[in-house]
Amino acid sequence: MTVTLDEVMAKLEAMGTEQTKKTFLRHGAQEPLFGVKIGDLKRLVKEVKKDQQLARALFDTGNSDAMYLAGLTVDPSAMTKELLQSWAQKAHWHMIVECTVAGVAAESPYALELAREWMASSEEMIATCGWSTYLHYISITPDMKLDNEELRRMLAIVESTVHQERNRVRYAMNQFVIVVGSYVLALHDEAMRVAEAIGKVNVNMGETACKVPEAAAYIRKVEAAGKLGAKRKTCIC
Repeated sequence: MTVTLDEVMAKLEAMGTEQTKKTFLRHGAQEPLFGVKIGDLKRLVKEVKKDQQLARALFDTGNSDAMYLAGLTVDPSAMTKELLQSWAQKAHWHMIVECTVAGVAAESPYALELAREWMASSEEMIATCGWSTYLHYISITPDMKLDNEELRRMLAIVESTVHQERNRVRYAMNQFVIVVGSYVLALHDEAMRVAEAIGKVNVNMGETACKVPEAAAYIRKVEAAGKLGAKRKTCIC
C-alpha cells in the first residue's frame, strides 16, 4: 500500500523530539523541522523508496527531516539536472547541502557537470554543495575514471585559497583534501603535501562541540587502518 505525504509527515512528527530538534538548531538547522534522529529516518526508507514522486514531495516541504529522508529514498539516476539545481537552491542548511543534495548529485548522471558549476558560485551554500558533490563522487568512483589532472588543479586551489574562503566552503575544501588523500592512490602523496601545507582549517561550527578534522592527521589514520583507496558503494547515508 502506498503511503501519502501527509502520512509520512505525521510519522516524522511523531518520531521527532525536542532534544534532537535543539541539537540540529545549534548545528545550523532552520525551521521547520521535527527533530528526528538520522537512524530513525532510515527506518522509514522502505516505506518511501518505491515512490519517487513522494520522495520529491518530501524535499519540497522544506522540512529538514523530510528533506533528509527524501535524499535517502530518491533514485539519483532518475534525477534531472534541473531538479538537482532546484534542490541545491532549496537546501537551507549545511547538512542538507553537504549530505543530502551533494550525495544525490554525486550518484546522478550530472555529478561532475554540476559539481564544477556549483563550485564557481558566489553563493556560499551552492559552492559548498559543489565541493561536497565532487568529494562524494571521488569516494564512489574507480580511480581509472577520475581526472587526476583536474584533481591536482583543485588541490592547488585549496592550498592557495582555503583560508580566505567562505565558512562552509572551507570545511568542504578541507574534506576534499581528506578524500583525495584517502581514496585516490595516485594522488595520496600530493594530497598529503597539501594537507600539511594548509594545516588546521578554522570553521565556525556554531554552538556545538564539533571540530574540523585536520586533513593530514585524518589521512594518516586511514592509512594506518589499511584503508587507503577503499571506495564506498554509496555516498548516500
